Amino acid sequence: MFNYTQYNESQAEFVEIAPLAELPPGQRLFVEIEGQPIVLFNIAGQIFAIGDVCTHDNGPLGDGEVEDHEVICPRHGARFDIHTGKVMGLPAVVDIPAYPVRVVEGMIHIGIPNV
Repeated sequence: MFNYTQYNESQAEFVEIAPLAELPPGQRLFVEIEGQPIVLFNIAGQIFAIGDVCTHDNGPLGDGEVEDHEVICPRHGARFDIHTGKVMGLPAVVDIPAYPVRVVEGMIHIGIPNV
């Protein structure tokens, strides 16, 4: 499980995703990198990236409602912290990946672990 809050940037290879203009505040963007579905959120101008698979039943997570920096799985209501991927509510008990994000010259980049 990759959690960018526990790694430094040297442990990730950054992949260019899209122009920042394609992800305005309040929106989300779905991507797949190395076969892993990832969803990016723009929350009040801050960009976050987490795995787009609920660990409870492997269902899609990114379409869920966002409340106070938590995404709620649309299938069974599991809650995850968008900052860290940490489980915040049952029925899930396993965290999801959280990826570092940076913006370079107007382009969004996601860090993929190279560990």
